[in-house]
Amino acid sequence: MLSALVRILPYSHFNMLTLKTKWLALFTIAAMTANAFAQDNKALLDALVAKGILTTDEAAKIAAEVKSTPAPASPVLAVPASKFVKKLTFSGRFQAQYAGFGESIDGAANPAYTNHFLLRRMYVGVKADMANNFTGVFNYDFANASFDAAFVEWKQSDALIVDAGLRKVPFGLEEWGISSGSLKAIERSPATRYFVESNNGRRLGAGSYHVGLYAGGTQGLFSYNVAITNPERDEFSSLNGNSDPGVQGSGSASTNTLAYWANGAVGDKFQGGTWKVGASVGYLPDQGGTAVGKGDNLTVYSTYGILTFGKLDLEGEYFWSQNEHGASTTRDASSSGYWIQPSVMLTPKLEAVVRYSYVDSDHRGVNISDGIRSAPSGGTMNKMEEWFVGGNYYFNGNDTKFQLGYIHGESKDKATGGAAKAETDGVRSQVQINF
Repeated sequence: MLSALVRILPYSHFNMLTLKTKWLALFTIAAMTANAFAQDNKALLDALVAKGILTTDEAAKIAAEVKSTPAPASPVLAVPASKFVKKLTFSGRFQAQYAGFGESIDGAANPAYTNHFLLRRMYVGVKADMANNFTGVFNYDFANASFDAAFVEWKQSDALIVDAGLRKVPFGLEEWGISSGSLKAIERSPATRYFVESNNGRRLGAGSYHVGLYAGGTQGLFSYNVAITNPERDEFSSLNGNSDPGVQGSGSASTNTLAYWANGAVGDKFQGGTWKVGASVGYLPDQGGTAVGKGDNLTVYSTYGILTFGKLDLEGEYFWSQNEHGASTTRDASSSGYWIQPSVMLTPKLEAVVRYSYVDSDHRGVNISDGIRSAPSGGTMNKMEEWFVGGNYYFNGNDTKFQLGYIHGESKDKATGGAAKAETDGVRSQVQINF
């Protein structure tokens, strides 16, 4: 309303007003501004016309402009239902990818290549800080119709934090210790995926999302985490078509034994950098063998390290396992694997990354698609490796970034013996927003 008056009233109107009339005009303008969002300003405009401050045409123009100008939106107030809520925090992570892979297999027809855009993650989360040191955490991935976290937390101190519900078990640096929003090579390595992704008869399924009871904390340079959980890797809200019992599952003959997890690490800062080393273990009774629930036990281990110095970053991890009858009904398997990843900041926003990963299934079997997400199947082999070479551009750190990389993967030696080889080459890109 005020801007409409300034544009319409000629200077002569103000120049000819007496002091008393000037104060009246200022009061009138202020009153009209305060009432700009009222339903009817006609009476006020009529009064200005009667005082000779506005002409009939000027009043009509002002009325028309005010009517056509939308009022600013009123602020929305969110009030928690519980009076014990101290703070609500909303968060999200949106990732869109492109994946393109071709593949060749010695002595066999080449599988169809991958050439596809996808929504990798669409996280929306809520954290409720409650009285008495309780917290509720909920994070859901709408791209995969699965939970990323859903647990209740109680914090006694930095040295003791207890969680009950669904979250990732403390096993594997790349899977558990590094957020998906902070991965430098876009996707996790074949070694990590082989050990922690769901059991498909080749992968071990020993990690990632489990429902259970967790505890952890830090004391000086030392940190620890322990957990007792259901043995099955699970993050779905209900059956997903693959005999997955969902987070509400009541268990079965193959999942009625509990799994046990532990992780410990020590780290510190030094002039110009940081370091951290640690180890983790998981014991899954009745979850080994070629089929779970047959009395075969599975134990998995990892040891890892992180070193940063100036613009340089070096990360790596080694996995190994003891899997009763993991290769066949007459043969155990001691699958192993590792990954190593150096990176350097070339500019304040541009980072170069290289990663090498290797998997030895010890005749249990591994497929290229088991280790490299989106890659075509390459047949069941005994060993595989991957090279990733790429870069990250950070518009606003990990909150807004673009990633691009070239991937070369190979699998070789048939799991049952004999020479064979499969290769894949491709590119992967991703754009990410965190909030």
